[in-house]
Parts: sequence; C-alpha cells; structure tokens
Amino acid sequence: MTDRALYTPGPASGARIQKDGEKWTLVLVRELRHPPEKVWQALTDPNHLRQWAPFEADGSLAVAGTTVKLTTVAAPTPHVTEATVTRADAPSSLEYNWGDHEMRWELKPSGGGTRLTLWTNIGRRFIAMGAAGWHICFDVLDHVLSGTPLGRIVGAEAMKFGWQRLNAEYAKQFGIETPNSPPQAAEKS
Repeated sequence: MTDRALYTPGPASGARIQKDGEKWTLVLVRELRHPPEKVWQALTDPNHLRQWAPFEADGSLAVAGTTVKLTTVAAPTPHVTEATVTRADAPSSLEYNWGDHEMRWELKPSGGGTRLTLWTNIGRRFIAMGAAGWHICFDVLDHVLSGTPLGRIVGAEAMKFGWQRLNAEYAKQFGIETPNSPPQAAEKS
C-alpha cells in the first residue's frame, strides 16, 4: 500500500452542475490511464468497490436487472439501500440507483485510457460536498487501478485529506455557499 500520509488531492476540476427544474445533477469527469475494461471491473465488482467507493455492494453491479444492497461506508450510522441496475453495457455504460441518487457512469476510450463520467442527482445544499467526496474517491480509484492503493478515504476521514479545501473550491466554481458540515452529512442528501 502506498503511504497515504503523502496523498493530497489536486485542485477542484472536472466537475459541473446541471439544473433541471428542482433537480440538481453533479457531473464529474476524470481521465484515467487504464482501459475501459479495467475501469468497468472497478465500478461493478464488490471486491474492487470495497477499495475505493463510498459504499459496499453485496453483489456485482455488472448485470442489468440485478438488485444489490449498497451500504454507505463511514456514515455515523450504517445506511443500507437496495440498488437496482437499470443498465449495464460493459465496458461503456452503467446505471443504477443508490437510495434516491441516480448513478449514471459512462466509460469512453481516451488516448489509451478511459474518460470516466459520472452523473448523479444530489441536493443543491450538498453538491459541492459530493463533488469533493467523489474527487477523493476518484483519486483513490486511480491509485487502485495503478497498483498503488491508498486504502478507501471516505466520510469523516476525508477531512484529513483536503476535503474542506475541495468543498470550498467546488462551491466557488459552482457559485454556491459553502456548507460547513462534515462529509457524512452529504450522504444523507
């Protein structure tokens, strides 16, 4: 495992928000140096998700029609939701719900790697927090895929790794007020 004490997230980037009526969607884009097939496995396999995602899955997300339980990690109390995979076109698109959050992932080949895009609905109050949390999760994912795992960094632990700075940077980019609450609050939105 890589020394996590040396990890510092880069500046807020690759995120935007979309508003449709009262629905807010966070859109995150990350360029990864790994092929779509490898990224797909990290997005769908419970053993891979356990290394970087803010939730645990009790089954694979790789097959449309599958229902799995997703358990939020590092929340003040365990939050378990049933997720139904509504689309699973390996290795290019994946859609499921995480509680009341719609999760849509797109994987496109890009210069020998993958352009990974996530669309997720999130309450306006929590959108900068969500962007900061996913930013750190995507950094951890990149390390996992590179064979230099940092260990999952989610919930209150993210505060030790620059989450507050990212939250403020994303809030400024999105033109919204910076809520002053810890990351686990974002998981309840």
